[in-house]
Amino acid sequence: MAIRKIDAQLLKQAFLAAAKNLEKNKEWINDLNVFPVPDGDTGTNMTLTIQSAAKEVSSVTDVTLANVAKAISSGSLRGARGNSGVILSQLLRGFTREIRESEEINPAMVANAFQRAVETAYKAVIKPKEGTILTVARGMADRAVELVPETSDLAEMLEAIIARGDEVLAQTPEMLPVLKQAGVVDSGGQGLMQVMKGALMGLRGEVVTVDEPAETVDAAVRERVLADTHDLGEIKFGYCTEFIINLEKGNFDDNEAVAFREFLEGLGDSIVMVFDDDIVKVHVHTNDPGVVFTRALTYGSLSRMKIDNMREEHQEKLIKDASRIAAEEKAAREKEAAEKKAQEPRKPVGFVAVSIGEGLAEIFRGLNVDALIEGGQTMNPSTEDVLAAVEKVNADTVYILPNNKNIILAAEQAAKLEKEKQLVVIPSRTIPQGIAAMIAYSPVDDVETNTEEMIAALDDIHTGQVTYAVRNTMIDDKEIHEGDYMGLGDHSSLLAVGDSIEQVTLDMIGAMVDDASELISIYTGADVTEEDAGALEEKLAELFPDVEVEVNPGGQPIYYYIVSVE
Repeated sequence: MAIRKIDAQLLKQAFLAAAKNLEKNKEWINDLNVFPVPDGDTGTNMTLTIQSAAKEVSSVTDVTLANVAKAISSGSLRGARGNSGVILSQLLRGFTREIRESEEINPAMVANAFQRAVETAYKAVIKPKEGTILTVARGMADRAVELVPETSDLAEMLEAIIARGDEVLAQTPEMLPVLKQAGVVDSGGQGLMQVMKGALMGLRGEVVTVDEPAETVDAAVRERVLADTHDLGEIKFGYCTEFIINLEKGNFDDNEAVAFREFLEGLGDSIVMVFDDDIVKVHVHTNDPGVVFTRALTYGSLSRMKIDNMREEHQEKLIKDASRIAAEEKAAREKEAAEKKAQEPRKPVGFVAVSIGEGLAEIFRGLNVDALIEGGQTMNPSTEDVLAAVEKVNADTVYILPNNKNIILAAEQAAKLEKEKQLVVIPSRTIPQGIAAMIAYSPVDDVETNTEEMIAALDDIHTGQVTYAVRNTMIDDKEIHEGDYMGLGDHSSLLAVGDSIEQVTLDMIGAMVDDASELISIYTGADVTEEDAGALEEKLAELFPDVEVEVNPGGQPIYYYIVSVE
């Protein structure tokens, strides 16, 4: 059936389907990232961005185009994470600005909205790069304009727009050599295509489902048992046992069901047993799973067999509870400190930095950073996260240090949304750059001078980071295997790769040091021992006797070493 117009209810339905389809495919999109590092990936960032908008859209009760458009725009703007998420939010913002004053959307309006979406997104990126999500969006927008005189069916129009988007996406490796070398298309572009395809499914009334872990029979029982148990000795039966009996014909009736249940009661508790003509689904807590399986085999073959050690689960729960309590106490302390700070006289300048790892946090606090946002490679903070941190800083002007290339756009978006304070984003791409910028700050200079000096300090620092590969690929003509260690330099250049953390680190630093180098600063990750760090420091002193070496505990996850050379 042809769709001539889209009203508010249909737009809401299409958008929620788009969000679900992106979530469904996020891991596949993550795998398309050129650099095989275990960080906050494109699929995850785009999904978290659109889910923020979907949450607001779902809560709209007065369903008008204006209200749905506002929910899409504001939700995605504040929830935007990473470069791909920010660009997606800008595409949505431009699109919704074109439709929000209308009561229904027709093909001409769709074309205009696509054009405005692309214009808005391109303006948000200082140096737009072709072969990315922007190129894919522009290709679809151009096709939308071509289709206006050709069709009045919006479903048919969107299908043709998507076909053009897929064509452009397939060409992205020819536009960006790094994509061609890695053998992938642009991940952000692929994410956008999943949004579009989900929206088309929603328009047609198709249901988009997201696979979730199957809920086991004993989920509620196990949770209750663990919640009520405070001592390991109270767990009488240690193994949560589940399985399905595929019955042989005629060998299991009501009488046999009673007998089997009595047998289970003699071996354990928390019994759940459901059966029909073909199967029996069983859950029991017992100390003898093998005996239970042996009896069950007399009725037929077994499948979906699962045994969990509840004593181990109990220990894990105690650890989680302790972590939760510690987190709650920390949050209470931070809230109290924030309230006290809010009562202090407002100061002219404050600082917000993105960081992760207690050692790095201490360094930034020592440099007078007022508020820290926990995040970075493993989780890119959203625009809303940045605004929340800024709110904690009682200052007229707040400098923001993203310390990650994938967080800069979200910080800049926060600066546009903030109304009460002046936000200045220093585009630091790495932790060492953020530290250098803070060192360059002078309390006697004005905001404009400090901004220039802090940005200039970024160019004096060369950064290297050592992590591991999560898949096989080829980068900069270097073959990488899953599990290899990689040394990444400025602009994500691959400086070293191998199977030894120490050797890769030495090779990486060797590629960074030149005759003008004076200082090597090393920030050790959470998985690096003091012995390993000490051994690395000694070898660097031997290799570069004229360069000072200092080692600092960083505590960051994922990255074994973060290194700066200046």
